Amino acid sequence: MATYRGSKFVEEQLGSILRELGPDDEVVVVDDASPDETAAVVGRVKDARVRLLVAPHNRGYVRTFEEAIRLSRGQFIFLSDQDDVWTKGRLTMMLAALETSKVVASNFEILGGGPRPWIPKLRSSDSGRNLANLWGILIGYRAYYGCAMGFRRDALDLVVPIPAFVRESHDLWLAICGNMAGSVAHLDESTVLRRLHGENQTPSGWRSLRKIAAARIMLLRLMFEAFRRTRGAVRGDER
Repeated sequence: MATYRGSKFVEEQLGSILRELGPDDEVVVVDDASPDETAAVVGRVKDARVRLLVAPHNRGYVRTFEEAIRLSRGQFIFLSDQDDVWTKGRLTMMLAALETSKVVASNFEILGGGPRPWIPKLRSSDSGRNLANLWGILIGYRAYYGCAMGFRRDALDLVVPIPAFVRESHDLWLAICGNMAGSVAHLDESTVLRRLHGENQTPSGWRSLRKIAAARIMLLRLMFEAFRRTRGAVRGDER
């Protein structure tokens, strides 16, 4: 979990996560030098499974998530936003999918009800359609959200380091890695309740054409990098 100015909601989110975890699991929280009481709120959660690191200076949420991933020790790694709520049974469903796939991506609902973003939900029937999924990412038609995703440790070398030019969309990078490796599972079910408010990091409105073009160029660069890494992994296995 990456936190920043999350003191209002992070305790509720941690509670929903801890209820899903076993005694040997962990929650790695990296706070991105929040100027509010976020780190103090996390520190007050009296559970040995919570590990908190406070960054000395603000680096942005992509680098903060990357640090949390690097600090993780488990065989299965799940990304979590600070202000959502995990649904009951999330972990069981996602772990089952990770038995056969390196990356899992599920759907979400809006906390308290309300309309979802216009992008269609993920479908399990599209799990193996990797080229179509990559095309869907490029045109903005695949609903990959980090808060509803996870991956196995054997995908770690594909995922990190996150390319230095990435300033947003770390979740799309993870989805690109999974699809480029031909090992991603979509779940029809929703595994998280997303809380929408004015401070969400995911853009909620329409972007300018300039920003859209820049984002597409970044996605193409990510696809090239994921291709390079997956081919390197294959050559390493052949040796």
